[in-house]
Amino acid sequence: MKIFLILSIILVASLLLFQLYLLVASYNSETQNYQMVFKGKDFEIRFYPAVAMATINSSAKTYQDLGSSGFGKLANYIFGGNESNLRIAMTSPVHMDINDYTSSMSFVMPAKYVQGNLPKPLNAEVMLETIADEYVAVVGFGGFASEDDIKRNTRKLEKILKTSSIAYYGSFRILGYNPPYQLLGRKNEIIVNVNWGSR
Repeated sequence: MKIFLILSIILVASLLLFQLYLLVASYNSETQNYQMVFKGKDFEIRFYPAVAMATINSSAKTYQDLGSSGFGKLANYIFGGNESNLRIAMTSPVHMDINDYTSSMSFVMPAKYVQGNLPKPLNAEVMLETIADEYVAVVGFGGFASEDDIKRNTRKLEKILKTSSIAYYGSFRILGYNPPYQLLGRKNEIIVNVNWGSR
């Protein structure tokens, strides 16, 4: 009994240390660059400069289906599944666009890369693209994202923008900042493009 108790304490302590390590690592990893141009009570407007991304398209219609079908393919690309066998650092956030037509998942490439100096993926489903400058509205929420969380926060952002008379367009997208095995300090956001630059 005593040995079981000691082993249990060691296991729990190891798990806690691993989670603390993941929390620190998530703060230290490169995050997509942006400028906050407006901060409201419950939302932000950000300017994201052009950035290179690795993207896969999918027929998935849910957050879970897109995650399970897309994450591994993109992770394989940055972990060396490319013509140069180059390992590319993981950044955050992961971009997800889920809709009734073609859904997509994208990894943001580190700032030192542009589309032209990235190695060609070995998997033809992985596409390299440059996303143009954009202004987006953002709301955030914590924990493990669920379909209900995504729908609720999408409605929240939509209501805020309509109340604030801010024109928006395109799909509402999900940004995920943490690996699935991170339990502490999880961060998610819903974003949508807005007409802001001409203001």
